[in-house]
Amino acid sequence: MADMASDFDVLIVGAGISGIGMAAHMKEKSPSHSFAIVERRDNIGGTWDLFRYPGIRSDSDMHTLGFDFEPWKHEKSIADGPAILDYLERIADERDIRRHIRFGQKVIAADWRGSEARWHVTLESKEGERKHLTANWLYLGSGYYDYDEPYDPGFDFGEFEGQVLHPQFWPENLDYAGKNVVVIGSGATAVTIVPSMADKAAKVTMLQRTPTWMFSRPAKDALANFLRKILPEKTAYRITRWKNIKLQDFGFKRARTKPDKMAEDLHKRIRKSMGDDYDLADFTPPYNPWEQRLCLVPDDDLFEAMKSGKAEVVTGHIKAFEKGGVRLTDDTFLPADIVVTATGLKLAVAGKIALSKEGQPIDLSDHFYYKGCMFSNVPNLAVVFGYLNASWTLRADINSDYVCRVLNHQKETGTDIAVPVLPENHRLEEDDIFDFSSGYIQRGKAIMPRNAVSYPWRLNQEYVIDRKRMKADPVDDGILDFRRHGANAPMGEERLEPAE
Repeated sequence: MADMASDFDVLIVGAGISGIGMAAHMKEKSPSHSFAIVERRDNIGGTWDLFRYPGIRSDSDMHTLGFDFEPWKHEKSIADGPAILDYLERIADERDIRRHIRFGQKVIAADWRGSEARWHVTLESKEGERKHLTANWLYLGSGYYDYDEPYDPGFDFGEFEGQVLHPQFWPENLDYAGKNVVVIGSGATAVTIVPSMADKAAKVTMLQRTPTWMFSRPAKDALANFLRKILPEKTAYRITRWKNIKLQDFGFKRARTKPDKMAEDLHKRIRKSMGDDYDLADFTPPYNPWEQRLCLVPDDDLFEAMKSGKAEVVTGHIKAFEKGGVRLTDDTFLPADIVVTATGLKLAVAGKIALSKEGQPIDLSDHFYYKGCMFSNVPNLAVVFGYLNASWTLRADINSDYVCRVLNHQKETGTDIAVPVLPENHRLEEDDIFDFSSGYIQRGKAIMPRNAVSYPWRLNQEYVIDRKRMKADPVDDGILDFRRHGANAPMGEERLEPAE
């Protein structure tokens, strides 16, 4: 590649939250290691640059969706997309990360060659030009869903003559003023879009096949904003972050141990906004809280839009798309000029990169997670797959920190290969950690890596425990095998020089 160095210690795939976070950790904790970030898009941000639908915002508080090393300074804890992008841009600039990013480069394949202790990576530009580079480590910060193709439920739009949109490919400057909009779906995206479009649209209807548990909370964290006035920024951030981590953990475990009580509390919050006599049928799912992610409603915005008459929630099944709207199986007709199919994402593992080892394909569904970060018998490969029951960045932070520890150990020992070794006759008892009923989780199970009941061969779902283990447990644990390539390779402090 004429426009960049040919070798790096670490190649980071993706310039979103996970990739920028790993780069920042390396700058601070492994500064002697070289790295590059390859990003298929033209900007940093990942999800927050891709999605442009009205009201795009975080579904988690920014004191946990933010990084452990960079305080969230905005007044709103539930932040909109532009504020999150601004946060990432500032980190990239202040930490001199931007010059390491190669934009417009999509990783399509990576082959591990043990004789060189390197990944041979194939990139493709938007124009279709292919280039190659090598890296000792591959760090996948490419997210969890397919950027190219959302989930398609197979709707037949028949006689419908209006506009059909998917939130993943939102058109620029969409004019929906005075129009009837039907948003199909009941997840975080739909719950965000409905109140955001309601101010200009004639009416916005959220059409759901199944209700979702809704959780209402203020967009501003009163304690966080108070602490910032009396304490140093970093101290206030740490306290708020820890408070929110513990509240997330408490809420999830309470939902699992006392689901009826949790359901009662969630309904109580809705009735506080909608009135004591409000019929809660459209907000009563046929499953317990936290069997799917709770949907956040900041500042009661959805309920306020409903009370104003500008938005409504309808539960039903689609019979047909007709001229002028949507017909339900109970013969209800929903007028629509625009239909938004907020029907979910399509899971993708490892950014759909064709991984191989010595030319033989690697199917990650045949491998076990190791510490929720690496994979059994796959060398020098790390990935970020965030928590199902907490903020994505919590995992991104501890994985980045852990890989930096591994890199530093390799430098100290003169090794260049780290592989979690799992014997063929391992007899591990498998566990379904993806016991969520969410459609995208269920649809994607077949491609997901495997999980054991016992740590470390699992993608654990308890951040507080994971954080302690990843930070304190020795990296040389008897499972992660450190070696140097070549049968007679010397051990020592010297570093492997890049190949010419």
